[in-house]
Amino acid sequence: MSKRTSLKSRGFSLLELLAVVTILGIIAAIIVPRVTVSSATAKTKVRDHQKATINAAVERYYIDTGNWPAINLSDIGVNTNYFPDGLPSNPVDGTAYSLNATTHRVN
Repeated sequence: MSKRTSLKSRGFSLLELLAVVTILGIIAAIIVPRVTVSSATAKTKVRDHQKATINAAVERYYIDTGNWPAINLSDIGVNTNYFPDGLPSNPVDGTAYSLNATTHRVN
């Protein structure tokens, strides 16, 4: 008889496994939405930082050359003095940055 009781006490019961799965499901339901929101927020912050960097480079370009760069930033984007790694693209939607023709600021 003692062998039967020792064999039954080795494993987990169905209720114990169900409790663990339920707890893991609750934790996942809390964490997953926060991760997706923080990813979108991070992309927005990176976009804002890149726009500020490009605006500073546009002003430097104007001071150096006396002309504003092209609206599509083609002339300043290939110049390694302003962007050694090339002109970045918008991380939110993947589009290229461009200048407003009137304000000479990044759209």
